[in-house]
Amino acid sequence: MALLILAVGLVLAVEGLVLALAPSRIETALDWLRAQAAERRRMLGLGALAVGVALIWLARSLGA
Repeated sequence: MALLILAVGLVLAVEGLVLALAPSRIETALDWLRAQAAERRRMLGLGALAVGVALIWLARSLGA
């Protein structure tokens, strides 16, 4: 449970930092995402999910 809380905290910290430092870049990225077809957004999401799971697996195997 502590690892989950840590992960959520890290995600929020990184997202908050990006929003604080480059809000206009976020708007540009969101506009780009809106322009993509739903299937492409789905594939991007699945790719991000796969990378995230791989990073979690790697961190756990390294002892985190």
